[in-house]
Amino acid sequence: MKAEAIVFTAVNEVAYRTVDVPEPGPEDVVVDVEYSWISIGTELSFLRGERISGEQVTRPGDKLPFPQVPGYQKVGVVKEVGRKVKRFKPGDCVFASISQVSGMAFPTGGHVNPSVTHESQVWKLPDEGVTEPLAYAPLVQAQVGYNCGTRPHISPGDRAVVIGDGLIGHWSAQTLFARGAQVTVLGRHERRLAMLAPGIAGIHLRRTPIHEAASMLDDIQVVVDTVGSLADFNVLRPRMRWNSHLVSAGFLGAEGHIDIQQLRAQEITLHCPSGWVRDRMDATLEAVRDGRLSTLPLITHLIPAADAEQAWRMIREKQEFFLGVVLDWRRK
Repeated sequence: MKAEAIVFTAVNEVAYRTVDVPEPGPEDVVVDVEYSWISIGTELSFLRGERISGEQVTRPGDKLPFPQVPGYQKVGVVKEVGRKVKRFKPGDCVFASISQVSGMAFPTGGHVNPSVTHESQVWKLPDEGVTEPLAYAPLVQAQVGYNCGTRPHISPGDRAVVIGDGLIGHWSAQTLFARGAQVTVLGRHERRLAMLAPGIAGIHLRRTPIHEAASMLDDIQVVVDTVGSLADFNVLRPRMRWNSHLVSAGFLGAEGHIDIQQLRAQEITLHCPSGWVRDRMDATLEAVRDGRLSTLPLITHLIPAADAEQAWRMIREKQEFFLGVVLDWRRK
């Protein structure tokens, strides 16, 4: 079976091409993709050759995993289902995560159309609340933010600080705010901070250095690090409560070293969310449906899938402002 896909062919090389995908099996769902959402941080680190698997940083001598179909999140319409599939039928609007591909370094990928996806990695979109399919295209990433915001213990009125103004930072902050926290996001991009949901504060670290920002943030119950900045966390740590929480969700590469003894002195609990599981995905879908997680206002670019190479050049070279970047498969 043939499909169109975005392929990372080598370091910093992107192509839109026809690929082979397995014939659908009895438990598979075939989806005509409408939108796939780029996970900028994760996908960019693979494109740069900085990691060889989901959590493994590239080491000297490692063989880089090219070619590969990047990504893991998309929405579309069910085209056909396998004979054992009971939860979905042709015509359903669905979210799909990783789909099967052949002849690549990894046997699965995200930016591929049509997609052949095992039913365990497919979710039916709701027909009430927020019903725009595009709102659910980043469901895996939104789940990371949801997970960051629900892992730590927090009570209404407690202070939470999110390091990073990217998508995970926004969704972590939204989740904590929905739980009643006083949330402050520390970021370095004025326009991203301007996109924070109402009620969430932002501090621009290029204008207010981290030590000055920390002096404004006493009695912190939760710190969520979405960018892999232990240096910023270490400045905030003395301002954290006894029995508080650190949630680490940023990719730390080879710098992921933390002094457990320092955490123990304040009895800080460390949370390390990674990946996705069905119950968290279900809860995230409900949060998007109910409006507790907002995705559509964070989209800055909707780009035809065939122009993915230009999209990635924009991201790599930071040619213009961007946050949520979506590939539109309806426009070839």
